[in-house]
Amino acid sequence: MSGAKPAPHGWLILDKPRGLGSTQAVSAVKRVLRQGGYAKTKVGHGGTLDPLAEGVLPIALGEATKLAGRMLDSDKIYAFTIQFGEETDTLDTEGEAIERSDHRPPMAAIAAVLEHFIGDIEQVPPAYSAVKIDGKRAYDRARAGEEVAMKTRSVTIHSLGFESERVDAELRSAFATTAGRPDPYDPQAPLELADSVTLVAHVSKGTYIRSLARDIARALGTVGHVTYLRRIKAGPFREEQAISLDMLEKQAKGAAIENLLLPLEAGLDDIPVLPLDPDSAQAVRQGRVLSDLPHTDGLHLATLHDVPVALMELNGGTAKVVRGFNIPDVAE
Repeated sequence: MSGAKPAPHGWLILDKPRGLGSTQAVSAVKRVLRQGGYAKTKVGHGGTLDPLAEGVLPIALGEATKLAGRMLDSDKIYAFTIQFGEETDTLDTEGEAIERSDHRPPMAAIAAVLEHFIGDIEQVPPAYSAVKIDGKRAYDRARAGEEVAMKTRSVTIHSLGFESERVDAELRSAFATTAGRPDPYDPQAPLELADSVTLVAHVSKGTYIRSLARDIARALGTVGHVTYLRRIKAGPFREEQAISLDMLEKQAKGAAIENLLLPLEAGLDDIPVLPLDPDSAQAVRQGRVLSDLPHTDGLHLATLHDVPVALMELNGGTAKVVRGFNIPDVAE
């Protein structure tokens, strides 16, 4: 397409609304790029979010799509509401009720049970999930009426607590102090029974919040399902950086989409930079190995004039290319 603007590279952090699938969100971003007159751009997402869930959905553009897989491996933070009294077959509001209970747990019991779910735990994914069983997705088997036996998996819950304990925008820790709130363990405190509770969980990859909610409800001697689910952090990306689809469409009409993008390296916040000179950058772009480097072992982001050139693995002073990036260097 002649005269098209060059394809952008970087991350667009979407605040995905309920009811929209992750692939539909990718299509919407592609549409905005087309309308903005950009050359054909690769677009992918960094971790599926169920249509019923909302919140942070990192969308990778151009060369950032090479890092989308790393995003899948990153930790996530979710806020979610468990409604007690009914378990559904999907473990959320989409499904049919399969079990009911009149028991409502006191807040003190919820506070006490949460610590048993922190650390390395075993969980059974929901039958309505994208886990593959013999090459076929579990939800396809479940919808076809098959009896789905899910295998237990190990996941890590880094922290879990009441949403009212969330701290400032930085989420330096998922939770604040208990100062100024009634102590749920105080024997004089009124026994407050909960119909529902909203929690915040910082979890490893592969954790199913719907399974966590089911297991918390069962540990409290009742049943429950998720009525609200919001991802507030995915890897390094936080909800304060997220933009709604409406806002994206509106802003993209009046401004370059680059103004809304985070750079490709924003997805690599925990990786040291390896600055290159033009000759080394040329060698790296040809896939050659660099040697006699004084840097520590491990993954590095090789850059030329702050432009990402490659992800490189260093071992004993030798650097090999793991992933090359094809981004033009403005200074060349």
